[in-house]
Amino acid sequence: MSCVEASAHMASYPSMAPIDTYLSQTAVDEIGLARSAGPPSISNDAEILTLGVHGYSPAVKGRNGFACIVERAWSMAFDDPEFWNPRVRAPICFNAAATRSVLPEYLMRTKWALSGASRSKMVSLVKAAVASHEITAPEFGSMCYMMSKRGYLGDDVGGPWHPHLMFFLPRMAANQWGANLPGSPVMAGVKRFEPTTVFLVPIAKWSDGSADGRQQP
Repeated sequence: MSCVEASAHMASYPSMAPIDTYLSQTAVDEIGLARSAGPPSISNDAEILTLGVHGYSPAVKGRNGFACIVERAWSMAFDDPEFWNPRVRAPICFNAAATRSVLPEYLMRTKWALSGASRSKMVSLVKAAVASHEITAPEFGSMCYMMSKRGYLGDDVGGPWHPHLMFFLPRMAANQWGANLPGSPVMAGVKRFEPTTVFLVPIAKWSDGSADGRQQP
């Protein structure tokens, strides 16, 4: 993407859109999309949280420690040009460790976004939360499933990406997992402000059991 194209892309989402454009038409729609993040053997017994005008709230009580939600674009890096894209729907199902130590930060971001905080304000809030240890490194064993082929992960993807697993660890170099190296199936990103590295591993099938059918990245 050229600098001109990047600038035009950024201009498409310069600020938050009306809140109702980020909401699902019904709670049933949101619950179904959230469940599609993981295999039914996991997501059918997971807690489901749905987004409302003030943030996420429990919609279905869970029994296995997992929690499934549909993330919006403000889960992205703060400098991502699609940070306010109202079309983004990213079904994700956290295990118990990630529900305790990773999900809370996203719920914080959501409340800030829905309260009208700008990106720069949210950056300040994240820095303060890290300094006060309200945001901490992920708990050992934190991971999630992102296996929904019904999601929309951004305009650059145009729909879902590939079914994949994500593992959340305290900040470390990507090469400690052999990530981001030629031929490695593991990708990684280090969060800029939070003490977290996210490792990502594509897998072969979607949550409904169908094959991905596309060339793996």
